[in-house]
Amino acid sequence: MNSMNYINSPTEKIKFKNKEIYLKRDDLLDRDFSGNKARKFYYYLVNDLTNIDKIISFGSAQANSLYSLSVLGKIREINIDFYVNHISSYLKENPHGNYKKAIENGVNIIEDENFDFKTYELEENEILIEEGARVKEAEFGIKILAQEITKWAENKKIEKLKIFLPSGTGTTALFLQKHLNFEVFTVSCVGGSEYLKKQFFSLEKDDKYHPKIIDMPKKYHFGKLYKEFFEIYNELLETTKIEFDLLYDPLGFLSLEEYLKSSKNEEEILYIHQGGILGNESMKPRYERKFNK
Repeated sequence: MNSMNYINSPTEKIKFKNKEIYLKRDDLLDRDFSGNKARKFYYYLVNDLTNIDKIISFGSAQANSLYSLSVLGKIREINIDFYVNHISSYLKENPHGNYKKAIENGVNIIEDENFDFKTYELEENEILIEEGARVKEAEFGIKILAQEITKWAENKKIEKLKIFLPSGTGTTALFLQKHLNFEVFTVSCVGGSEYLKKQFFSLEKDDKYHPKIIDMPKKYHFGKLYKEFFEIYNELLETTKIEFDLLYDPLGFLSLEEYLKSSKNEEEILYIHQGGILGNESMKPRYERKFNK
């Protein structure tokens, strides 16, 4: 295993909409293993997997989790079978982004529109990681993230802190709230707020551990291109010189903006960078084609 420890990302100050906020740079954990997926997969990185030959997972052909799993498989020398419902002929002919890197890292990507993880029969030396790492093992790495935030806040003598991050399955936000004494705010990037509440309940029955969900005035569909997403991405790139992912972070920052409209601005805010920059290789050209006419 290489010497990176994939924890203790730095925190810095940035300016967002005329407010100074803190940014937890989980994109800097490591060049290859970063963002919330590195936190979720951390359990599999440091625990004993000697009797595991293969990890089975599924998702889209450009999923951040696909790339992170490919890195994990490479580090731990474990085979990865990753099921996708569909791979576009364009992507097959012009591999790029997460898909390309995952293939280079040796992932076996299987196109199967009938794949159902609920009926998949695991061999005894295989483990299944649900889409987006919605697994209880994810709590292991996210608890470490929570401890980092707690320690950082103590050092800074920050008592009132609100934490913001966008959610897919809600796994990171939920386990963060469970292990933090600060309020965690999130926004649903996949499905609406009701979908996200269901995800929370499937991982944790006691809703006192559930993060606060910010309802957006507009409904967004996951993976669709929105002008305001591209605008906020470009604005952040210009003002902070930091690149954010185009799938989750734009809605994360739009929800923070929404929150700031109604807050008294007395508390400190910490936003957690979602990593996933490699996905921009496929997202950015799509945005440029659509909006930079």
